[in-house]
Amino acid sequence: MLERIRRALVPILGVSLCLFTLLEANFVGRLLGLDWYPQLEEITQRAIFAMLGMVLCFLIFPWHSRLKDNKALRVVDLALALGVVVCCGYVVIQTQPAFERFWVGDASLGDRAGSMYAVDYWVGLCGLLLVLEATRRSIGWAVPLLALAALAYAYFRAEMPPWLFPFRSMSGEDIVSSTFLKSQGVFGKASGVMFRYVFLFVIFGAFLEVTGVTQFIIDFSERLFGRTPGGPAKVAVLGSGLMGSLSGSAVANAVTTGTFTIPMMRSAGFQPHIAAGITAAAASGGALVPPVMGAGAYMMLEFIDGVTFLEIAKAALIPAILYYLSIFMIVHFYARRVGSNAKADSEQSQEPLWRVLCQFEGLVFCGALLTLLFFLSIGKTPFLSVTISLGVILFLWVVHPSKNASWKVTVEALVKSARNGVSLVSASACVGIIIGIVDATRVADAFGAQIKAVVQTSLLLALCGVMLCSIVLGMGVPSVVCYLLMATMMGSLLTQLQVPELAAHLFIFYFGMMSMVTPPVALAAYASASIAESKVMPTAFAAFRFALVGFTLPFMFIYRPALLLMAPAGGTLTLSSVVLAVSAAAVGIVALAAGIAGYFKAPVSVVGRGVMITAAALLLSPDMVIAGHNVGILANLCGGLLFAGVAVVNWRSGSIVK
Repeated sequence: MLERIRRALVPILGVSLCLFTLLEANFVGRLLGLDWYPQLEEITQRAIFAMLGMVLCFLIFPWHSRLKDNKALRVVDLALALGVVVCCGYVVIQTQPAFERFWVGDASLGDRAGSMYAVDYWVGLCGLLLVLEATRRSIGWAVPLLALAALAYAYFRAEMPPWLFPFRSMSGEDIVSSTFLKSQGVFGKASGVMFRYVFLFVIFGAFLEVTGVTQFIIDFSERLFGRTPGGPAKVAVLGSGLMGSLSGSAVANAVTTGTFTIPMMRSAGFQPHIAAGITAAAASGGALVPPVMGAGAYMMLEFIDGVTFLEIAKAALIPAILYYLSIFMIVHFYARRVGSNAKADSEQSQEPLWRVLCQFEGLVFCGALLTLLFFLSIGKTPFLSVTISLGVILFLWVVHPSKNASWKVTVEALVKSARNGVSLVSASACVGIIIGIVDATRVADAFGAQIKAVVQTSLLLALCGVMLCSIVLGMGVPSVVCYLLMATMMGSLLTQLQVPELAAHLFIFYFGMMSMVTPPVALAAYASASIAESKVMPTAFAAFRFALVGFTLPFMFIYRPALLLMAPAGGTLTLSSVVLAVSAAAVGIVALAAGIAGYFKAPVSVVGRGVMITAAALLLSPDMVIAGHNVGILANLCGGLLFAGVAVVNWRSGSIVK
């Protein structure tokens, strides 16, 4: 009986969550002037969004994976789901003017400054506990433990040691008010970003997958690279780049494309852990690729004042190309070394490219993406642009005679979207707890000032600190959540150190993605290892090697903003600076790829590989002025000469061999 109830509720709530987000994020009722459609307050929108997501979370994710069939715990799940409805529904009722007659104390929840009632406190406290439990179930302990640490810090702040910035502690009522009952906590910026941007792109990606776009991406990639050395691996690189930009999830990307590409790579001679490592590295970079960037570009719009979508996409373009160029070159050289070749008689590699593009799936992919780009470029909001793109997908799906689009399949796509996004909903609510404490205690300002005092003479130290924090926080949590946390905690620090705000946020975003392939907790590598049936740690270290350029690019574009097509501080952007920056990076990437793969024109010895990697390190060195001299350019020149010498000898004689 309970199981039937749960199975019936999941699709109903999944469809409700998707439709509510689509309608309310686009202000449909207000745009159409529907008198019957409620005009929801911002906190009400987010409370309903979080409520639907967390109820689904308790219905989908069991207390523990080993206890998923325990009937007694299923009763607990339903009780917790009901608790979510009560707590979030209380916020809706006590906030929305339509329910004014039910307000406690004749004032809305947001206007009860200094006059919290007992019912407010207990509902808020229960709501916090439910958020923590929903997040633990969906993404693990990492974010809930951070939230608990933030709550403990606020409550015991007066007793903290000097290095933890002690000040007046917050009372339990103040903590509950700041984190659950007001608009800066659970229903604050993090939930707002998830509601207005990220979840819509989850729906967008699910509908693309349902219409067969995933297979089109694989076919298109195989048509381009199927006949080249290491073709299956190159298919994985391009396919993951295209798919990852739409999904934004490194793990989902690795699973989706890896199911097709890892068996292909293994049959072409790649070792299982290498095939899985390539998939993980390529999947982790998908959200770095404009224009979609896994909704990352649209999150930045919330944090950076005055920046436009086109500015973000333009800045992200060259680094994304360089990242995938590095993986592509490593794969190419590795394939040449192991003698891997693709199947020459594959149907996809022989089919004309125009025919592949003109398939229904190709039309859907290109039509949806071009529609999205067009409306974004003319200044429409991201949520309206992606909604129109969804309309294009549905239109093409309905009018195509052989696809037999039905309500049933549409509902399945909506339910799949909800399942894919429910962990992000609960995680964003939990991140809101941390953000609420940070805002209430102003600890981020104090922390930033302290760090700035320590590293005020060294931007490099500050960047290394932000990198380490991003990687550590990103272990075990979705990269979107990591970015939200780091943008809250560290975003202002880098701008105080004279780093352009957009560059600072891209720096944080990059390392949030790189945490997906950083051992020991490399979630994308774990996912691809399960498909390849390889050992986890060798796969994680292989993915780390393939993604190595991703750890150097952020430092390069901070010191060399021409890579972001941005002018340096107090200067102007010139074509020569862009060409110089891109050329040095591209040659450095080739040198690094040859050094890692152990092959250039011929196999490279251990010594030769060391020389190649040294040359790459010099070529990838960013601009830094020491004693009035730009040592970065000098290092680039030395690296270029070193690489040229080794490459010429290897190319002409093949003497640097085993």
